[in-house]
Amino acid sequence: MNSHRRQFVTGAAALLAGRLASAAPAEKKVRIGIAGGRFGASFEFHEHPDCIVEAVTDLREDRRNHLMQVYKCSKSYPSLEKMLFDRNVDAVFCATPAPDHLKHVTISLRAGKHVLSAVPAVAGSLEDCDRLVSEVKKSGLNYMMAETSYYHQAVISARQFHKEGKFGRIFAAEAEYHHPGLEELFFENGARTWRYGYAPMHYPTHTTAMLLAVTRERLVSVSCIGWGDDDPILKDNVYHNPFWNETALFNTNKGTAFRVAIYWKGSVRGTERGQWLGTKMSLFEPHPNGLPAMIVREQATTEKDSGGFVRQQALAEKYDQPIWWKTDMLPAPLRHPSGHDGSHVFLTNEFIRSIVENRRPAVDVYEAVAYTAPGIVAHESALKGGVSMKIPQFDPA
Repeated sequence: MNSHRRQFVTGAAALLAGRLASAAPAEKKVRIGIAGGRFGASFEFHEHPDCIVEAVTDLREDRRNHLMQVYKCSKSYPSLEKMLFDRNVDAVFCATPAPDHLKHVTISLRAGKHVLSAVPAVAGSLEDCDRLVSEVKKSGLNYMMAETSYYHQAVISARQFHKEGKFGRIFAAEAEYHHPGLEELFFENGARTWRYGYAPMHYPTHTTAMLLAVTRERLVSVSCIGWGDDDPILKDNVYHNPFWNETALFNTNKGTAFRVAIYWKGSVRGTERGQWLGTKMSLFEPHPNGLPAMIVREQATTEKDSGGFVRQQALAEKYDQPIWWKTDMLPAPLRHPSGHDGSHVFLTNEFIRSIVENRRPAVDVYEAVAYTAPGIVAHESALKGGVSMKIPQFDPA
């Protein structure tokens, strides 16, 4: 499976993974190698009926041992480079530090392995987006980015509502990734990690996917404002990043306004949430300050506002969010809670089934850079005081 080039089908990936669960078991199981003993240990490849965890790797022995325990795997390697020589490994999950993603994906593809990569697709350069697309195209192999927001329970619902036309026209959307307290990940054994001073908008995919994974639009321009203080971390980091928080207003190729807020410091509660505002219906994910999941629909009846003006009445109702991972959207062994709002079991399934079915995965390389590149440009906008900037597109002509 890892020695020949694959011909992708030209159709888009299935909107929902449910139709994959009933597919016949693969004649040959995908043998995957896991690289990265932190994030890499939080997936369910050992439970998938079409997958075997063949090998694991991490530079640290304790993490290699942890991976072996989690995945019930007896084979480990001291580095990704050494694992890539294993001919039994068909695919690799690169759950490695963000600055290493392009390098690790590239050497894995060149070794003939399909690749699932942690986010973001690349660490902070539009040129690297170009390089990634080129490497995937040359390889003919499956590449997928493990963007968890694609399979948030509410995002799955929003995707279905959009497909059914229930929103009408989505004219605006908002996404928030608030994660105060990241400083505890800035050091490991007294040394700085890659996260030390990393720019918020260089880690944009948990937010950008909230809209793009629903409508398949593309972000074409942005104005972004950053905020920082006198913290020494912002004065001395390898990224020359002066911001803790960044707020961006994007425009899409369909004229949809999209506000993205990535905050890593301040009096905010942690959240990854989205809201989609439509002409017929709007959907709001739960807010950390107390608002439950809500749907708002415009009614045929009218009401008067406080100024006496007549308007269409909007009815708000609590949305009983389906728990999609409990359904036949997934193989039975994967129907259980998992990381990032139940997304990890979906990501596991989608990557393995895309290889088995010889098709592009849902978050292929073009989706991956469409989620990643806008953040790179947004950060440049913030460094320039919020000037509006164009976002290059990487989709095939």
